[in-house]
Parts: sequence; C-alpha cells; structure tokens
Amino acid sequence: MSDYRVKFYKNSGNGKELVLEYIENLDCKNKAKVLKYIEFLRGNNGYLEEPYSRHITGKIRELRINFSKNKHRIFYFTFIEKTIILLHSFLKKTKKTSNGEIKKAVNNYNDAINNRHIYE
Repeated sequence: MSDYRVKFYKNSGNGKELVLEYIENLDCKNKAKVLKYIEFLRGNNGYLEEPYSRHITGKIRELRINFSKNKHRIFYFTFIEKTIILLHSFLKKTKKTSNGEIKKAVNNYNDAINNRHIYE
C-alpha cells in the first residue's frame, strides 16, 4: 500500500479547486475512469511511465486518461511529504497540448509552491 496522498490544487486567491470541479462535472463513467487513474498514480508513488503519464516541464507531469473518445489530461507534480498535487485538468481536443494549458499548470504550480502551507 502506498503512503502517497493526492490533493487538489487550491487557488490561493479564490480558494477554488478547479481539478476537483472538473472531475465532479463528468458523467459517471468518465468520472470513474479518471478517479481510477488518479488512484493508480497514487498507488505508484506519483510516477507512471508512458502511455499513462508524461513529462511536461520542470516537475510537472501529465496524467493521460483516454476513455472512449475523450482524452482527459491532468497536470500534476509530486510534492513534499509524499503528496501528489493535481494542478490543472482539461479535455484534450487537439493533437498537441496547447501552450495555454501548460501555462495554466505552471502558474498553478508556482502558486502551490509559494503557498505550500496549504498542502502540508
């Protein structure tokens, strides 16, 4: 059993947890698949090889959940005290991940690092 835990990035300005909101707004089957992959990530101590995950930039990785025709993506990083922070999520509709989506994840990462007390 893994000692790792999963936390949702919480915006320090407005307190929103957009990854959690994204998951809660999915239909039952998609939600179950996404949650299964998050648990798989936790069970593997925050690291999965391709095709389940891939490196994006710096410490940020992308959890890749393909289900039916949907391609869910969740950016995350492994933080202190064996904590996985889910930073940003979106439904991928193009072949290449847009720089805009990556920028959102980087901004959330910087906010999480600068407000690390929220996750400790």
